[in-house]
Amino acid sequence: MADSSFDIVSKVERQEVDNALNQAAKEISQRYDFKGVGASISWSGDKILMEANSEDRVKAVLDVFQSKLIKRGISLKALDAGEPQLSGKEYKLFASIEEGISQDNAKKVAKIIRDEGPKGVKAQVQGDELRVSSKSRDDLQTVIALLKGKDFDFALQFVNYR
Repeated sequence: MADSSFDIVSKVERQEVDNALNQAAKEISQRYDFKGVGASISWSGDKILMEANSEDRVKAVLDVFQSKLIKRGISLKALDAGEPQLSGKEYKLFASIEEGISQDNAKKVAKIIRDEGPKGVKAQVQGDELRVSSKSRDDLQTVIALLKGKDFDFALQFVNYR
């Protein structure tokens, strides 16, 4: 019998991020507490740019955006937001969406699978994802449960379960 396997990835659907950003921009343009503070949110290349006339307001814009990401089912671990910076009279905050599992993080996950997972489960790094395989599908379910119980500083999804 062939081995069963699944892939561990860290991907974000760009369209969902775009939808969350558009919803946040609409809410910011309509909310009373954002009137007259020059608050805005938009794409700036592959980063997200948030602007307002005070540090508190730009953090509030970030908060609105984060709530829209959560409603769209996107993990906040994928959002890498910097600190507000004063630029002229405006405060700017840049955020980026992190995708892919770095080599170091993939090795950490593979080590956890080796040390704490069932025997006979193999994990191998393939680019920015991790392939986990085993003869037993039950062992794979155990590995998924084990990893869901851990708190990583990056988002994980489990795909291609076969």
